Amino acid sequence: MPKKRYTAEQIILHLREAEVELAKGQTTGEVCRKLGITEQTYYRWRKEYGSLRVDQVRRLKELERENGRLKKLVADQALDLAILKEASSGNF
Repeated sequence: MPKKRYTAEQIILHLREAEVELAKGQTTGEVCRKLGITEQTYYRWRKEYGSLRVDQVRRLKELERENGRLKKLVADQALDLAILKEASSGNF
């Protein structure tokens, strides 16, 4: 069975639906079965996305991408700097 990938927006919608069902008195197991996920996945999603709104999740993902890009830039600059130091010392 192939693994399903959910977007952050889909996860938020599933969590909201689960909250409604739980408020109606269903158990967590029943709700997870209805959503087609495991209880472990539900609790992991709730821990990561539980208090966020859809616009906040989009912003979070955008910031994570930007952070990764900036980290790559810093790593490249550090490598360039190390190469220049080595070349200027004459140990090549």
